[in-house]
Amino acid sequence: MTRMKKRVLYAVAFLILLVIEVLIALFVHDRFVRPYLGDVIVVVVVYCFVRIWIPEHVRLMPLWVFCFAVCVEILQYFRIVEVLGVENNAFLRTLIGTSFAWEDILCYAAGGAVLAAWEVYVQKQRFQ
Repeated sequence: MTRMKKRVLYAVAFLILLVIEVLIALFVHDRFVRPYLGDVIVVVVVYCFVRIWIPEHVRLMPLWVFCFAVCVEILQYFRIVEVLGVENNAFLRTLIGTSFAWEDILCYAAGGAVLAAWEVYVQKQRFQ
């Protein structure tokens, strides 16, 4: 598959998953999908976004995306939204997040595991 085709596929996946995340944030107010599944999916959204710009295989990409998500979560612990002075901006508050939770890190790890499994699957298909 060409690099351009990979970029397009990752861009489409990114947009679809981003819409799903926005719909979850706006309309789902339950105790599983929004707080847990949404955090698993957000790692995949970030991964797809990065893969638009870096379409070639990067072995540790799922780990780097997980680390990025954990860094954002740690910044939430230190109230980064307030430090940046954007606490009154609903979009940025939602995008960055406002509350630290260990459960979120576990969800990011689950998303990273899904991505790692995907990478292994794709690599096996490539060499068959």
